[in-house]
Amino acid sequence: MTDVLAMLSTPLFQRALLAALVVGVSAPVVGTFLVQRRLSLLGDGIGHVALTGVALGWLVGAATGAAKADAFAIPGAVVAAIIGAVIIEMVRSRGRTSGDLALALLFYGGIAGGVVLIGLAGGTSANLMSYLFGSLATVGTGDLVATLAMSAVILAVGLGLRTALFAVSQDEEFARSTGLPVTALNVAVAVVAALTVTVSMRVVGLLLVSALMIVPVATSQLVARSFRQTMTIAMLIGGVACVGGLLVTFTVDLAPGAVIVVLAIAIYAGVAALRPLWQRAAAPAGASEGGQG
Repeated sequence: MTDVLAMLSTPLFQRALLAALVVGVSAPVVGTFLVQRRLSLLGDGIGHVALTGVALGWLVGAATGAAKADAFAIPGAVVAAIIGAVIIEMVRSRGRTSGDLALALLFYGGIAGGVVLIGLAGGTSANLMSYLFGSLATVGTGDLVATLAMSAVILAVGLGLRTALFAVSQDEEFARSTGLPVTALNVAVAVVAALTVTVSMRVVGLLLVSALMIVPVATSQLVARSFRQTMTIAMLIGGVACVGGLLVTFTVDLAPGAVIVVLAIAIYAGVAALRPLWQRAAAPAGASEGGQG
């Protein structure tokens, strides 16, 4: 108990815990819209592009003589992710048969560009590992401030525009006929998805961020009865998975991002296994109520 309290009192753990919590809560908000739009792998694509932004930030940092080579990594990732997300949305909205090819070029070019640029900056591919798989131990005060700010934007857009975004995600043509600015709302989803990817890269890494956005939503859909419930339960599951995974990695030497994703998948498996039992227990009650009516 003393060791746990001592750990909780350290600034490093407090920063990591807060970052994990806000990312775990905010990522499923965007994921709910992506699942509704059947774009579950969008986070993967943006993550590939964001890697080029990370490496570009390293290159700028090296060129300007910054005290830390990765001082511009997060801003570079944000810019690259937003540009990539908007391009992906433009390709998707046009619905051309060449869209898959264009997306593939963008995805693979993102990773290749990141490796090339990090080499030009004087680094190696090993320098990208913390961004690929997460590194909560490296979360500094500046990283935490950036995480909180971007998470606030994600929650403001995702929750504040929830009704309009749901309408667009459900049926674009109907939403357009009601006068909703469909194009602007689609771009808003793309931008907040890009922010979610970059805000999550310190927690779970760019290669695993899509799982944090999607798996809690998939779990929530097993038990939720409405879109609002789906989002609320997914946010709860995301927060539990991130905080729980962090606590495990502070006692066992494991990669935090991988543990968080494994825990999220374990929660999904547990809920999926118990769901038939809940349904069977609820069925007699429903039949009884129907008979009395």
